[in-house]
Amino acid sequence: MMKPVRKATLAGVATVVVYLSVVVITTPALEPLDAISAAFQLNSIVIVGMGIGIGLQVFLSEKSKTLACKLDIKKKALGGNTGSTAATSFFSFFSLVPLGCCGWWLYALSLLPGVVGIGVSAILIEYSQVLAYVGLIIIFGFAGLTAYKLKQEQKLQKTI
Repeated sequence: MMKPVRKATLAGVATVVVYLSVVVITTPALEPLDAISAAFQLNSIVIVGMGIGIGLQVFLSEKSKTLACKLDIKKKALGGNTGSTAATSFFSFFSLVPLGCCGWWLYALSLLPGVVGIGVSAILIEYSQVLAYVGLIIIFGFAGLTAYKLKQEQKLQKTI
């Protein structure tokens, strides 16, 4: 069985690698290192935050297993974190389009009004960076909730 810290580190690194891979794949006009550099210049907080947030959630999930907790964090929290991570990534990619990064996302943006309407599309595009940060808050919120539940379970086990 892999130790919680090692598994959490791998999950965090994998999150960052997947994010940067999407940037490189969807940016054929730029060299991979230039696309990655641009992504870090605009979204370093989001990129690093997602890695840390997912890593933290995996650590807490693994820690609960070693303590034989009865927490149901795996499905609820990790599922919520997956959705939050996807949304955070989606919104953070919008800010890269003007730099020539993520050209595929420009196509996705052109389809957005047909899916959610012009008004909602304008709000999503205008506030994409803010929405990416809100996604990070949600990721860390799930991790905080999980940590709280884990601490409560530890207290309960000590009293038994």
